[in-house]
Amino acid sequence: MPPSPSPSASADLVQRAVRDFESPLIGYIYNLAGDLELARDAVQDTFIKLCGQDPASLDGPGLKAWLFTVSRHRAIDLLRRRRRLVSIEDWPVDQVADDRPGPDRRAADQDETDLVLRTFSRLPRNQSEVLRLKFQNDLSYQEIADITGLSPGNVGFLIHTGLKRLRSLLAPEVAASSAGVGRPG
Repeated sequence: MPPSPSPSASADLVQRAVRDFESPLIGYIYNLAGDLELARDAVQDTFIKLCGQDPASLDGPGLKAWLFTVSRHRAIDLLRRRRRLVSIEDWPVDQVADDRPGPDRRAADQDETDLVLRTFSRLPRNQSEVLRLKFQNDLSYQEIADITGLSPGNVGFLIHTGLKRLRSLLAPEVAASSAGVGRPG
């Protein structure tokens, strides 16, 4: 029987994981489920599960993918228990912090961010999910594949087609705003 992990090694791993990944995990699950309390519950359950894992097997680059995968699966379980799945159209628009000075620039940046995030609702759910994992959470194709159960090639294809679709959906909006024409809100 393999030796059991030391309690201090497990505690250190969990503390590091909470410090480094709690906010990104909650944000990812919140975007997936549209429910902040469910996101917090899923992430908390993930950290509880992490307490029982062998720190040696997860300490390193695999930890991030493991946390996102377990959180995603836990959120799906919680959603199924509630007997409802939230469609991408119901996903809330994220607020993106902007630390640049000038309220006019912040307002313009926020308008652009809101436009992009609203446009996400017009993408197929699988494309939107992989784009969020890639660009909001800075995950690799392999990590996204591990989390979603897709192949890395499929992840790459979804990211490529999702970005292409976003560009095509945003082009008329950008052209309208450049021309000074109000866009629908």
